[in-house]
Amino acid sequence: MILDSKIPSGPIEQKWTNYKGHCKLVNPANKRKLEIIVVGTGLAGASAAASLGELGYKVKAFCFQDSPRRAHSIAAQGGINAAKNYQNDGDSIFRLFYDTIKGGDYRSREGNVYRLAENSANIIDQCVAQGVPFAREYGGVLSNRSFGGVQVQRTFYAAGQTGQQLLIGAYQALERQVALGNVKMYSRHEMQELVIIDGKARGIIARDLVTGKLERHFGHAVLLCSGGYGNVFYLSTNAMGSNVTAAWKAHKNGALFGNPCFTQIHPTCIPVTGEHQSKLTLMSESLRNDGRIWVPKQKGDTRKASQIPEEERDYYLERRYPAFGNLVPRDVASRAAKERCDEGYGVGSSKQAVYLDFSAAFERYGTTEAGIHGIDNPSKEQIISLGKQVVKEKYGNLFDMYEKITGENPYEVPMRIYPAVHYTMGGLWVDYELMTTVKGLYALGEANFSDHGANRLGASALMQGLADGYFVIPYTIGNYLADEIYNKPISTDHEAFQLAEKKVQERLKNLLSIKGTQPVENFHRRLGKIMWDKCGMARNANGLQQAIQEIQQLKKEFWSDVKVPGGLHELNPELDKAGRVADFIELGELMCIDALHRNESCGGHFREEYQTPDGEALRDDANFMYVAAWEFKNDHQWELHKEPLQYDVIKPTQRNYK
Repeated sequence: MILDSKIPSGPIEQKWTNYKGHCKLVNPANKRKLEIIVVGTGLAGASAAASLGELGYKVKAFCFQDSPRRAHSIAAQGGINAAKNYQNDGDSIFRLFYDTIKGGDYRSREGNVYRLAENSANIIDQCVAQGVPFAREYGGVLSNRSFGGVQVQRTFYAAGQTGQQLLIGAYQALERQVALGNVKMYSRHEMQELVIIDGKARGIIARDLVTGKLERHFGHAVLLCSGGYGNVFYLSTNAMGSNVTAAWKAHKNGALFGNPCFTQIHPTCIPVTGEHQSKLTLMSESLRNDGRIWVPKQKGDTRKASQIPEEERDYYLERRYPAFGNLVPRDVASRAAKERCDEGYGVGSSKQAVYLDFSAAFERYGTTEAGIHGIDNPSKEQIISLGKQVVKEKYGNLFDMYEKITGENPYEVPMRIYPAVHYTMGGLWVDYELMTTVKGLYALGEANFSDHGANRLGASALMQGLADGYFVIPYTIGNYLADEIYNKPISTDHEAFQLAEKKVQERLKNLLSIKGTQPVENFHRRLGKIMWDKCGMARNANGLQQAIQEIQQLKKEFWSDVKVPGGLHELNPELDKAGRVADFIELGELMCIDALHRNESCGGHFREEYQTPDGEALRDDANFMYVAAWEFKNDHQWELHKEPLQYDVIKPTQRNYK
């Protein structure tokens, strides 16, 4: 199989413009005859469904939550990148493009990334027009803050709830199309199977999660906007329901899976407190703007943070990476925290945490505020009090959340943080048009692999989801559907629909009939432990080989001893979960196979055998400058296809944040 990325020819800054000028169009009368299925209604799905509905297509949108407003996109806190250069600090489309390629450790496609950077500015205008309440400066202009991996301020934000506000904007646009009858919304429905007829995606089988009934739905094209697969690790910052099932069904029906081992570990999470936990909470990366990260210089120091004097603190990111300091990319910050804790410098009862300290920010902001208020010779208490007010305005809800979860007041004591699984750069392989290797099947947002390489820069997830939905898919899908106007809708009585439904029916019945002794949660927790220990922040060949065997054994055990209570034709969350965990087990095996074959370190994929003398990731551009796209063959069997990555504009170099 030869992978054609369909990157347009010509200079990089003209590729997207030329594509839009020459792609096929569908006239408005014909759009009304074409049906499109959108699976998932987070930022990518809601924006795509709203945009396509507005263009006049007949859209069916599916979400397994009770409302699109429950999508996990709401959990994104820190912000959204855009090359507006409002700060006049040197930003440009090219610099956003360059930072993204470099941040992804030179493992992403130039064409896709440049288009993302180009569309970024439009997203802000679109969202402002929708009424998204972005933070503003005193004079009314939109405010920006810094994020990891860059030296300019380009992140637009709405306090610490940017994802939620952007999703409400997309949701309003979606609901408007629902009211106009252009989009039909199916909530509490989960895609269970992809229907392919004559080599093209033609529909899905969905399960009504309330009644348990299976439904057949036809579409001239199918869009998967179902998010990432971070929950394969069990403990992650993802919502409990987030899963890989929709993408995995597509994969098993011929859609190649790209770079599955590229997982993002986020450096600022609230540390794990014990075995009872099933979810981790993220503290936004925006906190690294003003917070300073440190550990005691003395190993095993048990003193409280306030008792450790300044000269006995190791601000290790500022020490190791002076040019970027606390704003190094996520993979670099995460590994550095792990290294300090592994060496015995960790803090807190578990010793698996580092401090994120705001005391310097309180003083800095407080001094400025005192000047604004005309307070001469303010006392230290006055300065700190004024500074806390400023920080409260910028990050208040994040501080409140931290206190609720830990019982500690972060205005008085430094936060404790540790890295955790957050985002997946891997996903279904797509070309420049966002089409997978199955014709008529598209993947948008975190469900595809396309824009972030081996590590995603902070505040780029929201950017990609909305760029794909609002500005990319409305053009690229027309290029395919222009030839579909001659094809009438296919009846869901077609044999392919019958067979697909039967397959789902048998799988669900099988899960219920095992009647084993172990609950689904048990298998998920065990899978997560294998994945985190052996395919997490650090990997090595020996551990990965063990992990593959352990996962194969776990799969065997799952299908012989899982206990799924309840019935088939009813609300049965345990059955839903069992299906998702079964898919995670298979995905976990592929992730380890992918990590084992990639004999290099890059971005979030850190193979211990391949590192520089000072512990940085050591890439092997001669042998691994490609996208690993895996084709499903059989149980435990995949075939590797390679899409070579060409760098015509940016010359790959060893990443340096020093």
